[in-house]
Amino acid sequence: MPDAAGVGPARPRVAVVTGGSRGIGRGTVHRLAADGYDIVVGYAGNRDAAEAAAEAVVAAGGRAVAVRADVADEDEVAALFAVAESEFGGVDVVVHAAGRMYLAPVADLDLTELDAAHRTNIRGTFVVARQAARTLRPGGAFVTFSTSVTGLAFPGYAAYSASKGAVEALTLILARELRGRDVTVNAVAPGPTATDLFLDGKDAATIARLAAEPPLERLGTPADIAEVVAFLAAPAGHWVNGQVIRANGGII
Repeated sequence: MPDAAGVGPARPRVAVVTGGSRGIGRGTVHRLAADGYDIVVGYAGNRDAAEAAAEAVVAAGGRAVAVRADVADEDEVAALFAVAESEFGGVDVVVHAAGRMYLAPVADLDLTELDAAHRTNIRGTFVVARQAARTLRPGGAFVTFSTSVTGLAFPGYAAYSASKGAVEALTLILARELRGRDVTVNAVAPGPTATDLFLDGKDAATIARLAAEPPLERLGTPADIAEVVAFLAAPAGHWVNGQVIRANGGII
């Protein structure tokens, strides 16, 4: 297929996916790879899972590499984007799926855990957003992750929800700051989704109760959320900009 100028084949689009080793991030890696993207799988600690995600893309005929980066470290994030440039020629899509969740009532909150969550969820989002704003090519997309809990206000989620409220504010402002760049910026706010991050520490009764909340009467899956991300990342979704998409089966 010719490129936009009608000369030669169109180059593959390139996506950087942080938190790509598991859960929604990994689901996004596989979904974007199915659309023909070259993928940089960013991960913090689970090297084996990240490399397995990249290898699965390669085995299916795509191109992917796994790169370790602490999303809150500006030098490591810059190096992550540099790999996308050196391996694949640039960056068209950034999906920032890395995150940390710590649950506790406000009265019992461990401030060390609060600081760790905010370092990943707030500082990490700012660091990745800054690099994306400097790097994304015209026609590109930046997708962040919030949570439907910002509206549901579940007890115990104050620290997590507060950090994601900051992500939403950043997302909406960055969309406007990138005026004239032909780059979209949106947040996806999942509801209860069957990932290790969500399921950890919950008993069967709690999981069943949360699964019954949506009118669709089930938990979301990483694939459900990845479909939303893929739409926002694609040219077909390029008119959606500066929005928070509640992907939760209709809870709110």
